[in-house]
Amino acid sequence: MTRTAAAPQTAARSEALTRLGTAFKGVTTAARRLRGRETHRPGELSFAQYHLLFHLAEQGRMSTGQLATAAELVPATATQMLDGLERIGLVERERSEEDRRVVTCALTPRGEKTVAERRAEIEPLWQDALAGFSAAELETAADVLEHLRTMLDGLGRS
Repeated sequence: MTRTAAAPQTAARSEALTRLGTAFKGVTTAARRLRGRETHRPGELSFAQYHLLFHLAEQGRMSTGQLATAAELVPATATQMLDGLERIGLVERERSEEDRRVVTCALTPRGEKTVAERRAEIEPLWQDALAGFSAAELETAADVLEHLRTMLDGLGRS
């Protein structure tokens, strides 16, 4: 949904914008807490590691640089995370035949199983959390989040 004209500022709209801002901050704070909790559980994958695995599951084989960009990590951090994921058998890496400087990575069968298990844990929670909303409401929410992402990506750029 593309919006070009600004909606008139009413008291109700101002109140709704404040509520949306508070809710958005709450979601981002909860996501940070989740990342923090998951990185302190010995023997378990972190939120960031799952994030890498989910990108590989969605995209298939990717270069380390592509994966780092998709996961919003610096390449050195992605490489370090991939070292650990490779060590435990969830990803495999190999040099590209076209350009030997490029290392590509993909999920192993064990990695695919790990992603499927994680999705099976999260999907019912996701469905339950959003069960009370219509398709139109979910589309509107997706539009709002996309607009916020675009706005945040543009902050600090000239």
